[in-house]
Amino acid sequence: MNIFKYLSDKLSNALRNVSDQGRLTEVNIKETLREVRMALLEADVALQVVQDFISRVKDKALSNKVNNSLTPGQEFIKIVRIELVNAIGNNNNYLNLSTQPPAVVLIVGQQGVGKTTSVGKLGKYLRDTNNKKVLSVSADIYRPSAIKQLSILTHQAGIDFFSSQTYQKPVDIVNQALIQAKKNFYDVLLVDTAGRLHINDFMMNEIISIHAAIKPVETLFVVDAMTGQDIAKSAKVFNRVLPITGVILTKVDGNARCGAALSIRYLTGKPIKFLSLGEKLDTFEQFYPDRLVDRILGMGDVLSLIENIERKVDSVQANKLVSKLNHGDSFDMLDFLNQIKQIRNIGGMASMINKLPGMSKLPDSLKLQMHDNKILVRMEAIISSMTAQERSKPEIIKGSRKRRIAAGSGMQVQDVNRLLKQFEELQRMIKQMKNMKKRWNSKNDA
Repeated sequence: MNIFKYLSDKLSNALRNVSDQGRLTEVNIKETLREVRMALLEADVALQVVQDFISRVKDKALSNKVNNSLTPGQEFIKIVRIELVNAIGNNNNYLNLSTQPPAVVLIVGQQGVGKTTSVGKLGKYLRDTNNKKVLSVSADIYRPSAIKQLSILTHQAGIDFFSSQTYQKPVDIVNQALIQAKKNFYDVLLVDTAGRLHINDFMMNEIISIHAAIKPVETLFVVDAMTGQDIAKSAKVFNRVLPITGVILTKVDGNARCGAALSIRYLTGKPIKFLSLGEKLDTFEQFYPDRLVDRILGMGDVLSLIENIERKVDSVQANKLVSKLNHGDSFDMLDFLNQIKQIRNIGGMASMINKLPGMSKLPDSLKLQMHDNKILVRMEAIISSMTAQERSKPEIIKGSRKRRIAAGSGMQVQDVNRLLKQFEELQRMIKQMKNMKKRWNSKNDA
């Protein structure tokens, strides 16, 4: 998550000096906390959030429990982790859908924060992970393209869309959609609304009327993660007129600092429920405070990685490959191509690397190279330029064939050589694993 990279780098540097300390003193604790404080303020975290966080960490760090610990430096980092989790919400809060269907979810927020896209993403998420039958509707009559945009997004997401017109009243639109949702036994009705400023009384009264008409079980406030602390003011006003139940944080893949993300839970008292991580509809995940903090502190997020793989990897294709290898067949270029496509489907190497522990300690040059998802695109282009025979028997690829493949894929011959070398290394690894498995099985049989 690019938006947290700035803070992650700053905190890693601040905590590195104290992590291996055999003894903590008030001096080195204060010095470290001064650096942590600067890191949080520079990341645009709200001042009162920072002050409360630093105060809590300091009190716990100076306790006898930490000083008497065998690894006080590690104990200190543990305290920082716990208090960061507490600052952004100390537990996971999922949607409350335990009501007589359809469960109505109202999406609100300012203009340009990604509400309509969030409706499409949330609908796909509920369909894919919860097996919900979802209907969506747009009550945004002020932006001509809004209704059409949601229609396209919901079609791509594989959920249903209730058509509306710009000449209708928003309250009439949502009432008709609710009747349709009940009539056709939908599990969830997602309601997209127009972007509105909290200082516009007409628009705020309209959203109050919509809320009163459909009585949603969830009212989700959409926040652009690239916005600074000002978003908290808007959220507080929205929360005064509507019973907001949670937050969707969008544009988390951006390069801005993450002050809004770490401040909004503390300032509004409303939990972040979902993160929107990119432009594609499947870049949407449930929010877990502890997992996010682990990523920020460079501890990885293996659980989210596993969930992502389970959701996006083609299990049928994966099982075919396992069966093929178990039968003694060789791993060929077509298998390699399929694996590259699977990695790209998950979100590329960057998505996987960001969630692995210890990656923050790698040299920047190596991290930059590993984050280059274009490498996968180039590899796919090279394999796609091979004939069926070359994919099944890559050992026949020599001089003239290499030149033809390079030209066909728009690459250089050295790029083809690099791919073939990587493939050979992968083949060697698979062969070693198969031999180890054979030896293990024969040992157990004996």
